[in-house]
Amino acid sequence: MLDELATALRRHPDRPAVLTAARSGRPRVRATRGELADLADGYAAALHHHGLTAGDTLGVAVRPGPRALSVLLAAHRLGLRVAVLDPSAGPEVLTARLALARPALVVADAAAQAVAGWARPLAGRARLALPRLAELGPVRTVGGRLPGCAPALRPRSGPVPDHTGQDGDAVVIFTSGTTSSPRAVVHRRAGLDAGMRAVAGLVRPRPDEPVLGGMFFVLVPALASGAPVALPARSPRLLARQVARLRPQASYLTPPQLRALLARRPRLSGRFYSGSAPVSAALLDRVRRAGAEQAWGVYALTELFPAAAVEAGEKAAFTGEGDLVGAPLPGVRTRVEPDGRLLLAGPGQAHRYLGEAPHDWVDTGDIARVDGGRVVLGGRSKDMILRGAENIYPGLYEPALHVPGVNLAVLVGVPAEDGDERLVAVVEPEPGADPRRLRRALDPVVAGMGAARPDSLVFAPVPTTGRSRKPDRAAAATLAAAATGRRAPAGGGPRG
Repeated sequence: MLDELATALRRHPDRPAVLTAARSGRPRVRATRGELADLADGYAAALHHHGLTAGDTLGVAVRPGPRALSVLLAAHRLGLRVAVLDPSAGPEVLTARLALARPALVVADAAAQAVAGWARPLAGRARLALPRLAELGPVRTVGGRLPGCAPALRPRSGPVPDHTGQDGDAVVIFTSGTTSSPRAVVHRRAGLDAGMRAVAGLVRPRPDEPVLGGMFFVLVPALASGAPVALPARSPRLLARQVARLRPQASYLTPPQLRALLARRPRLSGRFYSGSAPVSAALLDRVRRAGAEQAWGVYALTELFPAAAVEAGEKAAFTGEGDLVGAPLPGVRTRVEPDGRLLLAGPGQAHRYLGEAPHDWVDTGDIARVDGGRVVLGGRSKDMILRGAENIYPGLYEPALHVPGVNLAVLVGVPAEDGDERLVAVVEPEPGADPRRLRRALDPVVAGMGAARPDSLVFAPVPTTGRSRKPDRAAAATLAAAATGRRAPAGGGPRG
């Protein structure tokens, strides 16, 4: 699909490719299709001039937008492997993992260099940090420079090698993976192409109608289909204006982005997709009630995307225990191990972890079952809580806590004086929700949770972490311990 995109951008070069929102929410063209293609050609020539050749690793720390996409297209043309330097992965992780594939060059925008340099203390409060980029390899600046930035990587002209149509390592992405130690996931070109085609098949973007989303796997299928892409505004207020003005045919927002948007009481339209963190039936229902034609929860991993999907109506009708994430998408195979762990395989799966042998199956780390051909999650294997003689997987019971008025809810374990664990539900109300009314709504739910009935209920914002703002269970356990007057879990998180 990246090969197709390079050609497709040259068709109708004057049409918009990447949009942002003005203060009024009105769409503003950041780059046309022709400008995006020219920028990709210019960066390809610049990287080639710098001496990079097929198989080299290019570190990329550039915010989503035309320049980031152009650099990725240029790397694809040259046969380079891109290592995505995500500031939420942590500097120690990036440094240690990239020792296995030291970048021949690091390209970074001014913001990333600030996070790695003078703004490190400020960025640390937001749990963003990068190693000193010069320790990873030579650094060049993409876009505007600030004092102290590395020299600029300026687009050039001239012939460059063309490695499109060939297979090989495409991208390295850092993830918490299936263990507590983050891993570097390596996708080959063929797998990346299959994953993006699966996204295109799920979203079905139509030409010339905008798609809202900032992730690479949203940008490429939309642009290849002839649809312009709007980058979501960071401010919930501006995002609500943007959605109202743009009226996108399809939108991909993470659950935290959706919750912040819905707090503005917007009038939605088109189809909405959400993933990268748990998506509750209640959240999808709120999206539908706000006017969306459809609301989809997408189950995807860094190692295999997308894996399964479920529409709001189907998810709401599910009455069993656990979190229904839907039927596997075409080509995706499932296997449940004797201990309940879900394994997946498919054309869009990662090839391997950096420094490790290729794998046939991806261990999701999720406890799951396959019910009538549909995947039902029961929680993360590492999040198991041991109370008395019962092994409790929070993901089996957390969906039931998402009654109307609940933004987000998690179950965490807090150590007790007798060496056992106490189970605490941390519930984040929607803005304006009455906690007393919410507690009454939760009483029958909690009473019916059997072995997983919480010992305590705490109303508070649920801490989140990472680029997709997933619930931070370690921080939630510490919060629960403080709220219930118990000692914080050793290491800041639940046992099990």
